[in-house]
Amino acid sequence: MPGAEARSFDSPDEQRTPPKTKVDLVRFEGATVGRYTFEPGWRWSEAVKPLVGTDTCQLRHVGVVLAGRIHIAYSDGAESEAGAGDAFLIPPGHDAWVVGEETYVSYEFESRSAEEFARGS
Repeated sequence: MPGAEARSFDSPDEQRTPPKTKVDLVRFEGATVGRYTFEPGWRWSEAVKPLVGTDTCQLRHVGVVLAGRIHIAYSDGAESEAGAGDAFLIPPGHDAWVVGEETYVSYEFESRSAEEFARGS
């Protein structure tokens, strides 16, 4: 049986940097963890949509917000927000943007989401 592993985001396996975005990925066998950093003014439809070519984000996100606040607008018209200290589950079919002037930082634990987010940047 393998032992516990710890990895530092100071030396990520991969970093993606679309406009106003930094995604650091740390990979383990069978799992990827992402640290997402979005600058004030960041919006998915402006920073990531051009890379992926879909009208809305088609990934499911599961994680926790460390700093800042994000607003999520869903395809069905519903809206929500998550801020520092909140755990979140965001289903596919949404746009999102940073609220206010504080940089948004979160960690996400869905391997597919971390691997696919802003791919091509």
